[in-house]
Amino acid sequence: MEGDATRDIAEVIADELKTSGLEVDLCETDDVPGIAGYQAVVLGSAVYTGDWLAGARHFVRAHQKALRTIPVWLFSSGPIGADDATTLADPPAVPELMKATQAREHRVFAGRLAKRRLDPAERLVSKVVEAPEGDFRDLGAIIAWARSISVALGRVRTL
Repeated sequence: MEGDATRDIAEVIADELKTSGLEVDLCETDDVPGIAGYQAVVLGSAVYTGDWLAGARHFVRAHQKALRTIPVWLFSSGPIGADDATTLADPPAVPELMKATQAREHRVFAGRLAKRRLDPAERLVSKVVEAPEGDFRDLGAIIAWARSISVALGRVRTL
């Protein structure tokens, strides 16, 4: 998982999985030396300039063999101004990542853009592409997806 908005989404997913009784470790991809002992992985990346960040793609390459032996779900965070459904299309790297991990599903969640947090080059790009500022994440959709993962893992949330 990489990116501030992506981390926020991952925290919502982790909280929902914990509520369902699952044990969860929330980690940055650079902080995970291996996945031995894990029974499932939910991996997310911010989408910048249209694709997953290099660190998340590297994580898949480094752990591909192990990832293929456990249930994996992938999510992307980053399209903004999601009034147009086509902006929520899979980033180009996703088909390869799905194949490499044998992931069960990939989900795209709209992201957040706070221009004041961008460096000068990123601000220029956001201006050129006329990226709208704001928080476009759908908390309900994120929670529903996390619940579907807990159900797939045999953990049904009790109310």
